[in-house]
Amino acid sequence: MSDTVTTIDRAVESALKRDRVIVLGALSVVVALSWAYVMAGAGMGMSAFEMVGLGSDNMGTMAPAVWSFSYAGLMFVMWWVMMIAMMLPSAAPMVLLFALMNRKQKEKGNPFVPTALFASAYLVVWAGFSMVAVGAQWGLETLSLLSPMLESANVVLGGGLLLAAGAYQLTPLKQACLSHCRSPLQFILAHWRNGLGGAFRMGVEHGSFCVGCCWFLMGLLFFGGVMNLYWIAGIAVFVMLEKTIPAGHWISRMVGVALIVWGIALLVTIT
Repeated sequence: MSDTVTTIDRAVESALKRDRVIVLGALSVVVALSWAYVMAGAGMGMSAFEMVGLGSDNMGTMAPAVWSFSYAGLMFVMWWVMMIAMMLPSAAPMVLLFALMNRKQKEKGNPFVPTALFASAYLVVWAGFSMVAVGAQWGLETLSLLSPMLESANVVLGGGLLLAAGAYQLTPLKQACLSHCRSPLQFILAHWRNGLGGAFRMGVEHGSFCVGCCWFLMGLLFFGGVMNLYWIAGIAVFVMLEKTIPAGHWISRMVGVALIVWGIALLVTIT
């Protein structure tokens, strides 16, 4: 009897390891492809490296974008893929934990749900945010507040973005969303739902917490440059750190204070 139990335990352990490798591999491929698309320029006609090398001194030589349905679609894809590249690495622990719990639920006789379904819910939520971002970009460009390089062309806008992002870092809403992102196990225990619909709903809920945690940080791309590779990478690294390392809560608040100081310093220059 004990030999049978040991064999079963080993089989389960082997299945869990296999699931982890598969999920990690799939996530790595998606992240790599997303970053490759961003670095290639996301359909903008030049690579992200060329855009950074062009610099703000030459932005006046670029013609402003002419908005159309096709251009709006291109911008949506750009924002969506950029969100995947920046956010999926920090969501990986949650996706891996879901795969683990899902396997254990199967061992108990409950229906098995593909982890891809759970992860796809994040993509839906990030697509919704991307639509809002495209609308904001269109509005800012229409008001001539963004340069052709898609960065702030107005000191008041830049300072306001820094102040707003910094203040949001210190709000209870930000900290509540961050807590859900930093504690995947607590979220799983409190929100677990069986079945396909349950898994998708869980993904939407946790993906919404991810957006609630980081949407103002993503808005800072309008300050530093929507296609500025250094800003994209910097924000992505910060999002990963505040969600995963032990001191993440404190780093989040410290950066918030720093952004507020930066915003005030920038606005003081216009007085």
